[in-house]
Amino acid sequence: MYLCQLQTILNYDIMKITSITPKNQAMVNKAVNWLIKYNEFNTQRDFISDNLECEEYESKEWKSINRKCENAFDKYLDYMSELPKREQAQIEKSELY
Repeated sequence: MYLCQLQTILNYDIMKITSITPKNQAMVNKAVNWLIKYNEFNTQRDFISDNLECEEYESKEWKSINRKCENAFDKYLDYMSELPKREQAQIEKSELY
């Protein structure tokens, strides 16, 4: 399918965001990794939406990738909620957001 072709296009470089406080680095890395996954799933979802011949809610592929997209964003929000505001602001100012 075209999802495999899309995977090769989506070669994101893993960004390294250094936390302000070293003890938060692991949580920052987890939040950034889930944000990258969300961005990849969102790009796939948009690609599928643009190439559908039927409505989105009727497509099995779109439903699947939409569920993955929602789960990735929920995980991202979970990790962000455990970080201090200044760490959250640093991630939101990055190119990924």
